[in-house]
Amino acid sequence: MSQVEKVFSKEGALAKAIDGFQPRVPQVKLALAFEKSIQEKALLIAEAGTGTGKTFAYLIPALLSDKKVIISTGTKNLQEQLFHRDLPLVKKALKSRSKTALLKGRANYLCLHRHKQHKAHPMLEDKKLLKDLKNIDKWLISTESGDIGEVTTITEDSKAIPLVTSTIDNCLGKECPDYNDCYLVKARKKAADADLVVINHHLYFADMAVKDTGFGEIVPDSQVVVFDEAHQIPDIACEYFGDRISTRILVELGKDMELAYRTDLKDAQQLGKAANKLITNARQFRLTFPELPEKGNWREKGQTEQCQRELDALVKSIDFAYEVLKEQVGRSKSADNCFERIFEAKQKIAKLTTWQQADVSLWYETTPRHASLNLTPLSIADKFSNLRQEKKQAWLMTSATLSVDGGFNHFTDLLGLEDFNSIQLDSPFDYKKQSLLCIPRYFPEPNDRAVLNALVDLSLKIVDAAQGSCFLLFTSYRMMNLVADRLKNKIANPLFIQGEVPKRELLKQYLAADKPVLLATGAFWEGVDVRGDALKCVVIDKLPFAAPDDPLMQARIENCRRKGEDPFSKIQIPQAVITLKQGAGRLIRDVTDHGVLIICDPRLVSRPYGETFIQSLPDMQRSRSLDKACEFLKQR
Repeated sequence: MSQVEKVFSKEGALAKAIDGFQPRVPQVKLALAFEKSIQEKALLIAEAGTGTGKTFAYLIPALLSDKKVIISTGTKNLQEQLFHRDLPLVKKALKSRSKTALLKGRANYLCLHRHKQHKAHPMLEDKKLLKDLKNIDKWLISTESGDIGEVTTITEDSKAIPLVTSTIDNCLGKECPDYNDCYLVKARKKAADADLVVINHHLYFADMAVKDTGFGEIVPDSQVVVFDEAHQIPDIACEYFGDRISTRILVELGKDMELAYRTDLKDAQQLGKAANKLITNARQFRLTFPELPEKGNWREKGQTEQCQRELDALVKSIDFAYEVLKEQVGRSKSADNCFERIFEAKQKIAKLTTWQQADVSLWYETTPRHASLNLTPLSIADKFSNLRQEKKQAWLMTSATLSVDGGFNHFTDLLGLEDFNSIQLDSPFDYKKQSLLCIPRYFPEPNDRAVLNALVDLSLKIVDAAQGSCFLLFTSYRMMNLVADRLKNKIANPLFIQGEVPKRELLKQYLAADKPVLLATGAFWEGVDVRGDALKCVVIDKLPFAAPDDPLMQARIENCRRKGEDPFSKIQIPQAVITLKQGAGRLIRDVTDHGVLIICDPRLVSRPYGETFIQSLPDMQRSRSLDKACEFLKQR
C-alpha cells in the first residue's frame, strides 16, 4: 500500500483527523493517478463528478511529494475556500510542516502609495466615494493581508477601489516610496518562499502573458501545477494572449498625470492641459456607444463615421500626452511611470485599429461609465501546447465539467493538448434518490414575451413549496433584475441579488438568513458550495448558450464555417453543455442533500440537441410536472 493509499484508508490520517470520514473509491483513484503524474512529470486530465472529493485527492499527493506546488483555481471564492478551509485540514491530518501561501492579482491588494495620494486630495463633492474611502481607512488599521476583498462595507464596483489599488500600468515598482511595506510585495515574497501556493487562473495567465517589470516574476516557478475548475482555462487563456485598452485606463492615466502636475511638476502647465484633454476625450469616446452596457463588433463599429471622429480625437489626445510627457522624463518618478503607460497606450490603440488582421476577434464592451476595446485570438492551441512543452512540470487539469458526450476532445482541441493521460470519475451521490429534474410542461420558448411572467409565477410556486432556500440562476442580468423587481412585491422571503454587495458577503448573508432566495447570473453558476437545507432548489431560466451577438463567439463561428465545420455542434453546444453542468452542480453537494433542479427551457425536449444536454446531467428522477417538483420539495 502506497503512502497516499494509507492516508485515505479506514485507519489512515484523514479518518483520524475528520469525524465520520469514509474512503471513496473515486477519490483514491484520482489521488493515485495524480501521484503517478507527479512522478512522471505528466499531464493528467480528470473529470471528477461532484462529491468525488477532488480537492483532497490532489492536495494530499501534492503535499506528500516534497515538491514546489502551484494550485490554480477558477475563482477567487474557490481560492479562499481552498486556502482557509481545505488546506489547513489536510495539513493537520498529515502533520505537514509545508509552508503555504495565498496569492492574488495586484488589483486585490491595497496600494499604500495611491491610498496616501488620494487621501491627501479627497474628492469631497462625491459623498459616496468619500464614505467608501473612510471605510477603507477604518479597515486598514486592522488588516494584515491588505486584501481589499476583506472590506465588506463597500460595493464590488465602488469608485474607491481603483483609487487605492494599483495596476501594472501605474505601479511604481521598486521606485515606490512604500515598496518595503507593500502588501503585494509581501504576498509575493511569501509565495516565493512557500512550498505550496494557491493562486487563480487569471493570475497564472497574466504571469504567462505579461512580464511584470516592477517586480519580476508574479507566480514563482514550480515542479507541480494543479488547475482546478480547468474548464475555464480556454477562455481565460485567450483573454491574456490578446490585447485590451479601456477608457477607464486612460482616465486613470489622465488623473495620475494631473496628480503629477499638482505635486511634482507644478511648472509644467502643458502636463495639466494634456491630462484634461485625455480625460475629456476618453469620456467623450464612451458616449459614441449606447448608454446601456453592451458587447459588439469593434471591427464594424470602429469604422463608422461617428466613431472614427471620436477615435481620431482620442488618438490625438494620446499623441499630445505622449509628446508632453516625453519632455518631463527624468524629472519625476510619477511622470516617468505615466510616460511608459502612454507609450503602451499608443501601441495598443494602433494594434486595435488595424482592421485587416486575420484570426483575431476585435470587439468592444461597455459599462455604464467606460468602454474597452479588445483583441482576442480565435485559437490559442499553438501557444498553449508550446507552453505545456516548455514547462517540464507535472500538470493536473481537473473539473466536474470537462467532457462532452463522454469525451475530452472539445477541451483538448481548444488547448492543443495531445500527450496526456485522462480519467473520468462518477459522482458517489445517489441522484435518483436525492434529486429530481423538472422541465416544466407548456413553458414558453425563451424568446416568447410571456417568459417573464412565466418565470415569476414559477418562482413564486417553487419558493413557497421549498420555503425559500432557492437559487434562481439566470443567463443575463436583464432577466435577473426583471424577475427580482417583480418578486420584491410578491414574497416575504429575504431576497439576495447579485451585485448588491460583494459575492462573498452576499453568500454569507444568504446562509445566515431564514428562508432566503438568491438571484444571480454567471458568478454563482460555479464555485459555490451550499449544503443541506440551505439550498433545496435550483431554477435555471434557460439553456446557457453564449449570446448570439457576442463578438468573440461570432468570430469563432465564422472561423469554424471557413473550415467547413458546423459551429453549432462544434462550439455552441459543447460550451453550453459545460456551463449547464456547472449550474446544475450547485444543487447536490453532500450525501444527505435533497433537492429539485428546474430548467425552464422547452428546447430540452423539443429540439434534437436537447438529449445531449440531458445526458450530460446527473441521473436524476425526471418529470415535466411542476406540481410533482413541488411535492418532492414539500416531502423533504
